[in-house]
Formats: sequence, structure tokens, C-alpha cells
Amino acid sequence: MTRNVVVTGGGTGIGYEVARRFAEAGERVVIVGRRRAVLERAAADLGPNVTPLVCDLADPDAVEDALSALPAEIDVLVNNAGSRETVIGAGPHAVLARWRGDFERNVLTVVLLTESLRDRLTQGTGRVVTVSSIAALRGAGSYGAAKASLHAWNHFLAAQLGASGITANIVAPGTVSGTEFFGPRLDEAEVSRRASRTLLGRIGESGEVAAAVYFLASADAGFITGEILHCNGGELLGR
Repeated sequence: MTRNVVVTGGGTGIGYEVARRFAEAGERVVIVGRRRAVLERAAADLGPNVTPLVCDLADPDAVEDALSALPAEIDVLVNNAGSRETVIGAGPHAVLARWRGDFERNVLTVVLLTESLRDRLTQGTGRVVTVSSIAALRGAGSYGAAKASLHAWNHFLAAQLGASGITANIVAPGTVSGTEFFGPRLDEAEVSRRASRTLLGRIGESGEVAAAVYFLASADAGFITGEILHCNGGELLGR
């Protein structure tokens, strides 16, 4: 049976690869993000099963406006949208901007949409998969703190949805190529440095994270919920 899938941040990187996996399996996919041109280009590349939807997921009014364009029944919700706040500087105003920005872009983007769609999740087989980061366990200041809060929230969500047979899990990637996240910082020397911290001697690829997401959204993962699946090549072992 064809499923309805919503992927946030689906225009590039991990989100794009997640959308591709579902689209190639014949699922109906809505990719959500802030940049219209990026989403429309991705949808055109991924084929007729993919529909773009422009929405600032940190804005509750925008989320409410977008609800009518989303499926009435949702089988899979993939919360992938997020970014790292680039505000720098000293003093309380800069600190506030950095922490608030990371919270809004990495936590509110997930929670506002999920809470708005929870009554649309398919009873018995629904899946919520949220993309976190190794930073949630390693540290990384405001960004790591924001991602760590998703881990606590996911346990709460899994407990709430479990009675309805709906699972909620986290995928926490390490360093992966093919994303916009690192920008020019991920040069050859930095790739080598990060690769040396893993047990496999390399960084990951966006498609490998997408495969982990796809598994957790599958029927085979029906007895897995409230979990964090680490996808980091052994850079940081799960605990």
C-alpha cells in the first residue's frame, strides 16, 4: 500500500536523500522547507511522487497555514529540518541570539509540526523519525543542547504515541558529506581529521543516514520506539 510521507528539510542533503528513498519506493512524499526554489528543484529531480511545500516551521502561524496542504492521513513523518545558528560575538545579546536561534531552528521546527500532525498519524503503523546529531551527546554548545532536547522530547512522544501503535525514534548522524551544514569548513584536512575519529576511518554519506531513517520508518522496525540510532561510524559509541 502506498504511504503518505512528510519530510522536512527535504530540499537538500540528508532530507533530499530521505525523500529520494521513499519516492523510489513508490510512496507519496511532501518535502517541506523555507526555500521555494530549492524545494521545487528537488521535487522536479525526484519525480512526480514528490510535492514541495514552502513553510517556516519555526513560525506557528506558517505551520497552521500549511496544514491544509498536508495529507489528511500521514504514515511517516521525518523531522529533518534544522541548522546551526551563525551569530557570533560576546555579551548577553549575542548569546541570547545564538541560543534562541538554535532552539527555534532545531527544536521548534520539529515540535510545532509534529504536535500539529499527531492526530493525522496512521493508527497502528505510523512512524515519526527525527534527525538529531552526534552533537547532542558530544556537546557543541547551543546547537548540541538543542539537539539533546530532541532526545528527551522523543522519549515523551514515544510514550504518548505507543498506545496507538505509532513509533517515534531518533537518528543521530556524525559527520556526513553531501550537506550544506558544514559549508567551507569541511575541507580536505577537516575531513581527514574527522575521519580519523571514527572506527571505520571515513566520514559518512547522506544516503547512509537516509537508509537508517528509511529502516525506522519500515514495517520491520515496528517494535522499536523511543530509541536513538547512532549513525557515526563508531566516532561516538551509543549509550
